[in-house]
Amino acid sequence: MFTKHNTTRFADALICEAEGLESLRAALEQAGVIGIRVPEVLRVNHDVLEMTGIQSKPATDETLSMLGEGLALMHRLKQSQYGWSRDNYIGLSPQPNRWSDSWGEFFVSDRLAYQVSRIRNPEIRSEFANNLEQFGKALARWLDGSCEHPSLLHGDLWSGNALFDASSPWLIDPAVYCGDREADLAMTEMFGGFGQPFYEAYDRMYARTPEYSHKRDIYNLYHYLNHYNLFGGGYLGGCQRGFDAIRSLCSQMSP
Repeated sequence: MFTKHNTTRFADALICEAEGLESLRAALEQAGVIGIRVPEVLRVNHDVLEMTGIQSKPATDETLSMLGEGLALMHRLKQSQYGWSRDNYIGLSPQPNRWSDSWGEFFVSDRLAYQVSRIRNPEIRSEFANNLEQFGKALARWLDGSCEHPSLLHGDLWSGNALFDASSPWLIDPAVYCGDREADLAMTEMFGGFGQPFYEAYDRMYARTPEYSHKRDIYNLYHYLNHYNLFGGGYLGGCQRGFDAIRSLCSQMSP
């Protein structure tokens, strides 16, 4: 058993994490995925989360392939709407949610604009807000046109939140909501990637779209903004790259 203590300033942080774990477990089961494991929630309250302990080992080509295949199968499940039924958390930050029929509008408003509103530096906040004001509607239309359907997302899928034991991959620390599956994949590349066997297995089951290379920097802008707000200027360059990608994309669109 592993016990996690609530070290955040949010009373319901562990409650939301437990709900996210159970949502992932249910979706993986519905998709028929047996290769990916999720810690079982044994007890949770505002102070502690008790769950299955994991004997972590280095990933192998086999376990990376299992993770890619299983994630693709989960992403293939069509959810009814974008968003989520309650607000939750992305790392140490609040993550606002609601239900929406427009992925693009949800992502621009509830992901990018929300993080921009939290920027403490007024000049940078104004610059980024102006970019969203200028390009947000065009970006939202493009995202709506390039997203196949709502998928349940892990939401915070960097390498630290995928663990491996001797035989299986495990998903931990989710920030779940329903969105474009390629937002999950984009984040896997943010801090070095998950290894070629993961991406090859994913693409065999559910190939990435031709637009993925354009989406990657745009989707990771959300996480760079969050990291900038939490940890400071070392992540500002990633934010700038994301807005550069938005400007470049939108400048090629017809008026």
